[in-house]
Amino acid sequence: MSEECTHDCSSCGVDCPSRGEPQDLTEKLNAYSSVKKVIGIVSGKGGVGKSTVTSLMAVMFSRMGYHTAILDADITGPSIPKAFGIREKALGSEKGILPITTASGIDIMSVNLLLENETDPVVWRGPVLAGTVKQFWTDVYWKDVDYMFVDMPPGTGDVPLTIFQSLPLDGIIIVTSPQELVSMIVTKAVKMAQLMNIPILGIVENMSYFECPDCGKKHYLFGESNLEHIAQEYSLDILGRLPIDPAGAKACDEGKIESVLNPEAQQTAEKLKSLL
Repeated sequence: MSEECTHDCSSCGVDCPSRGEPQDLTEKLNAYSSVKKVIGIVSGKGGVGKSTVTSLMAVMFSRMGYHTAILDADITGPSIPKAFGIREKALGSEKGILPITTASGIDIMSVNLLLENETDPVVWRGPVLAGTVKQFWTDVYWKDVDYMFVDMPPGTGDVPLTIFQSLPLDGIIIVTSPQELVSMIVTKAVKMAQLMNIPILGIVENMSYFECPDCGKKHYLFGESNLEHIAQEYSLDILGRLPIDPAGAKACDEGKIESVLNPEAQQTAEKLKSLL
């Protein structure tokens, strides 16, 4: 192998021993588990509400009658348990690690369910983080899951790469917000997915606007969105635009996201379902 190898044989003319069919790096699911569909939720940067969108999609699909699950792959910033009010610790059985089941029946696995204290920092290097995500797939007993949503860490680093290679993703959702800077970061996420041959199911714009509770007028606090431009440029479906929702944010802080009534999120979930 050349010292300058890019690991992309399609663009390389060198005849080296490592050249050949792409290696399948997909990890095997726990032998006792059953997961029908796996959807990754990604963002090019933090702070756009990726975990909120992940949680809402799991809740909305659960309300449709499906058994949903969340694999919290954001190991260094696990926020899923807090949104669902989970404080129990995951236990094990002869079948594997048992996820915690929420009040409405959503199965969740997160590193915070394994730490002694939920506020303990996870100071691990990339290979350990990636290995933990793999174990959440291979060692956890996921029972009869219809739709699993994977809350991925932001960016295009080790862990997102591991998920793209190791989990059998049926597609990803890209979460963004209206700022101009974010549109550039979204492009990075799109190009990474294309490079890894992962289907992009669509894009969700979070914090799109604020609707005045008195007059019903929509206020675009982050300026005019260029979502249509990005979607058109990369032939992406716009799955939905989620408003700034103070009541929903309060529910997340209180661990009550399963009680949130969000028509826009429901419409987004229905459109996503039609694509799967």
